[in-house]
Amino acid sequence: QVQRMESGGGSVQAGGSLRLTCAPSKVTSYMAWFRQAPGKEREGVANISPDGGTTYYVESVKGRFIISRDNPKKSVYLQMNSLKPEDTAMYYCAPVVARTFDALDVWGQGTQVTVSS
Repeated sequence: QVQRMESGGGSVQAGGSLRLTCAPSKVTSYMAWFRQAPGKEREGVANISPDGGTTYYVESVKGRFIISRDNPKKSVYLQMNSLKPEDTAMYYCAPVVARTFDALDVWGQGTQVTVSS
């Protein structure tokens, strides 16, 4: 079984953008992006239905982040715009129970996002 991997993180200034990629995704499952800042618990950020038609965002990223998926490529993306220092965290993706942030798989290594003011 191929290990799921997250990529695309980096260091940007506030107001900048990054696009994260998660592959391979589970095409028959809801997928979600999570993040964990130092000293804080992991939190769900956004999730997307298997067909990509339904998405959900937590309030703190609504209007700035866009989750999408490409099932033929078995990939899920997180476009992050207008980044803020408080978005600094390790970002992870995982298949989840439908319409929740209950992860169904082990965590990958994640990708670090650092936003400077």
